[in-house]
Amino acid sequence: MSRPAQYDVLFEPVRIGPRTMKNRFYQAPHCTGFGDVFPGGNAHHRAMKAEGGWAVVNTEATTIAPEFDWAGQMTPSRIWDDDDIRNWSLLVEKAHEHGALAGIQLHAGGAFLTGFDSRMPGRHLTDRLEEAGWLGSVIKMDKRDIREVQRQYVAAARRAKRAGFDILNIWGGESASLPVQFLMRLHNDRTDEYGGSLENRARFWLETLEQVHEAVDDVVIAARFCIDSLHEGDGGIRVDEEGVGFVELADHLVDFWDVQVGGENAELWIKDAGPSRFYPENFQQAWVSKIRPHTAKPIVGVGRFTSPDTMVEVVRSGQQDIIGAARPSIADPFIPRKIEEGRLDDIRECIGCNVCVSRVNARWHLICTQNSAAGEEYRRGWNPEVIPPARNKAKNVLIVGAGPAGLECAVTLGKRGMAGVHLVDASDDLGGHVRWIAGLPGMGAWGRVIDWRKAQLGKLPNVQVITNTRLSPRDAYEYGADIVIVAVGAQWVDTGINGITHQPIAGVTGSRPDVLTPEQVLRDGKPVPGRRVTVYDTEGYFMGSSLAEKLRRDGHEVTLVTNFGHSSPYMDFTGENVHMRPMLERLGVTVRSEHIISAFEGGVVRAHDHIAEQRELEWESDALVLATQRVPLDSYFKQVRELHEADPGAEVQAVYQIGDCVAPRMLLADAVFDGARLAREIDAQDPATPLPYIRERRLIGSTDETYAAILNRPEGR
Repeated sequence: MSRPAQYDVLFEPVRIGPRTMKNRFYQAPHCTGFGDVFPGGNAHHRAMKAEGGWAVVNTEATTIAPEFDWAGQMTPSRIWDDDDIRNWSLLVEKAHEHGALAGIQLHAGGAFLTGFDSRMPGRHLTDRLEEAGWLGSVIKMDKRDIREVQRQYVAAARRAKRAGFDILNIWGGESASLPVQFLMRLHNDRTDEYGGSLENRARFWLETLEQVHEAVDDVVIAARFCIDSLHEGDGGIRVDEEGVGFVELADHLVDFWDVQVGGENAELWIKDAGPSRFYPENFQQAWVSKIRPHTAKPIVGVGRFTSPDTMVEVVRSGQQDIIGAARPSIADPFIPRKIEEGRLDDIRECIGCNVCVSRVNARWHLICTQNSAAGEEYRRGWNPEVIPPARNKAKNVLIVGAGPAGLECAVTLGKRGMAGVHLVDASDDLGGHVRWIAGLPGMGAWGRVIDWRKAQLGKLPNVQVITNTRLSPRDAYEYGADIVIVAVGAQWVDTGINGITHQPIAGVTGSRPDVLTPEQVLRDGKPVPGRRVTVYDTEGYFMGSSLAEKLRRDGHEVTLVTNFGHSSPYMDFTGENVHMRPMLERLGVTVRSEHIISAFEGGVVRAHDHIAEQRELEWESDALVLATQRVPLDSYFKQVRELHEADPGAEVQAVYQIGDCVAPRMLLADAVFDGARLAREIDAQDPATPLPYIRERRLIGSTDETYAAILNRPEGR
């Protein structure tokens, strides 16, 4: 197949300074959680996108010197000395193998630092600590310090060129970097030539760009620029003022503009990486389009682009020249190739759940709900598009349960060429609990998890999908398959038992009409009695808050109770709480944090303060909805396994379980991964036990010339 003609514009080459992009697809700089600590993981993750057709792949923000260390905030990504060149050279080499340009984002964080690794204070434009840097310490820069930091930029740029990078991006995205901090009056109250007017506030960045230009040649110079910080008060960047103003001042110093919006402080980075429940595709259009009249240089913009038609529109409209993407490139690193080959229905569209971001914010490497191979490219050698035939492909497989784990397992086994795969589910459609989760307010994009896998199953002649069929454990065992895989999921408990008290709530039983679980509300249609409803959340992710939102929109008076310091703390990692918590307040939902419900009897909820346990509260409620804990439906697997163990000579050769029926996963991505992992290792000696993965680590006793040099250096050097 070949691409439809309307997408030809996306494959036009774009000249950026001394280099040419082979098409308009640009993997925007984004954190991976690998940094330079796990160089193999980082290089292979970026290389997968190069293989998938992206014309440019970029690093994350890479600190230029030890004083800007932010270990503990992010897995470090550093280019501090010449030893770092070797690791970054691997990333460049892998990108170039597939014809992509490689870019590095050079970062000096000012007060946005920790110093956990370096134990150093950082130089900042003032002596004031900033919100994200309260763990660190800062020194106010005088002019000598400014020159030293600029020398650090130049030294890092030279190292980056030696590593082979094609693009040097002097980062000023969001507000966590010195260049944009100088530009923002919120941070910059200097009274010298680096403060005051726009020209003065731009001076540090302009001088840095000039010095990098003078120091290195035959590389592309870019500036990732927060053109509007979306700051609600004074002092932020406004696109009509600092945005277009800095573009005009610096246009002669850059080869293209990499622009984004949002992020006047550490919390509001999410206004750049907006989750789908609050941000539509191309949500940055209103700001990005204002830059076009002020530069003839190519413009890169982002906005969770998932539709090829939207990509064409933003180029043809003049909004931007290059399609920037971070999360969509994680969900499907092969987007460009699939468009070029006319395989549009094979694109794994990003669902905007921000689980990728959440893992990085939780200080580890990214994962992805849609792409189970994300983060596993080096560790496990996984390629989302290259799934080798199974050595035992002559086997027939029965999968019981078509939720996310079962769907992923069926797709992967089908692509591995198993003789026959039967995916059987008792419901009338596929998807398991994702079907009703996607019905929560704002969460419709999560349905893409089902849609993509259903489309793939329809292309696999060796996979048969059977719905409306409830198999007993004996039915499954006697089905005639060589391998039986159980993927029947989990369910919410209806007693209120949770990980805090380890006890049921007094007076609560599942038979009561005024006690409900999420499945009963969203899947079964069990009526929610009365006007006053209490939602009890001890899980801490989206379910409690989302149910509270839904019930309030349905007309109930809602009280949301949680043991945590505030509602849905995991949504801090995904960025959703920036909008969810204010929205619940606007809707009139009462939130009682740090409370444990101890009883629900006679229409009265009793709770005590989780911190000061002697303080008790009571309030009247017509219903109690429990999002406290899920339990695996593991008895099904155990019964099938017992039948197998009692009949060793039977046709069934192996019985496995995957997904939430093994253990409920808070993140949908983990259930999807579990189905993929078993399918990819179905021909291993013991598929039930995951194969070892590569652990990147320094082994004591290995040759380390740098360490030896430090030990032997002259005293005081």
